[in-house]
Amino acid sequence: MENKTVSWDEKDILTVVEQYQKALGLLDAYDHQTMERPQGHKDVYRLTYQECKQVIASMSFGKESQLFGNEKDDSFQGSIAAIYQTFGEKEVYPSLEEKAANLLYFVTKNHSFSDGNKRIAAAIFLYFLHKNGILFADGRKRLDDSALVSLTILIAQSKPSEKDMMTRLIMNCLI
Repeated sequence: MENKTVSWDEKDILTVVEQYQKALGLLDAYDHQTMERPQGHKDVYRLTYQECKQVIASMSFGKESQLFGNEKDDSFQGSIAAIYQTFGEKEVYPSLEEKAANLLYFVTKNHSFSDGNKRIAAAIFLYFLHKNGILFADGRKRLDDSALVSLTILIAQSKPSEKDMMTRLIMNCLI
């Protein structure tokens, strides 16, 4: 078998780096714990517990498992309510992106269900983005499937002390 050496010229390298500048910048900010909280947008839609239950009921996984979507306690309602909390008449999570990031975080981490916590968290997160008109950007998914899976698993595996960094990462991925 012939061994061929592939050489990248500087233009190729620069093109690749430029194409992924945002991702590389976010990785650098993550490594140095300097990730900014982006400004974000005002949310236009308020999510309710009842419609979230409808989203869960519509998911096909419920047909495969009697445990899927069964709430263990009231923490799911708390996760939804938490993104709308205020302090001193100011929203704790003022932007749409911050509410969305914290919704994904809370539903993933609270383990409110006997089965399906990550799938439910991701579905409710997507539904929230859709209802607020930012699920798609220029006709394309704002977060592709791989990014959604990676972020959800990253949250599930994270330590509680990393919450702020996790939510900032999600917010930056949505901007």
